[in-house]
Amino acid sequence: MPEREPGRDESHYLQELNRKMDELFLSMEKLGIAEYLEMLRNPRRLFFINFWAGLSRGFGMAIGFTILAAIVIYFLQKLIILNVPLIGDFIADLVAIVQNQLRVQ
Repeated sequence: MPEREPGRDESHYLQELNRKMDELFLSMEKLGIAEYLEMLRNPRRLFFINFWAGLSRGFGMAIGFTILAAIVIYFLQKLIILNVPLIGDFIADLVAIVQNQLRVQ
């Protein structure tokens, strides 16, 4: 059985450790941890970023809901024209209520 050199296992272990650390640093760089930590250190910047993000989300939801409601009302009006029994009367009342509310406001 050949004898092992005392420094060989240690150098192999250090090379493997160095490779793993490089992978870890690369992963941390991809995640943007440094930028995130910098943002956490500056509360004013964090506040403004969250404020604008919330404002844009709210505006997007309002626009999206408006478009969705317009599409639903459009199809309800088309369904009234088809004069489907039972559903047609209900939808006609619903559309009349919505249009009445729009005129009041």
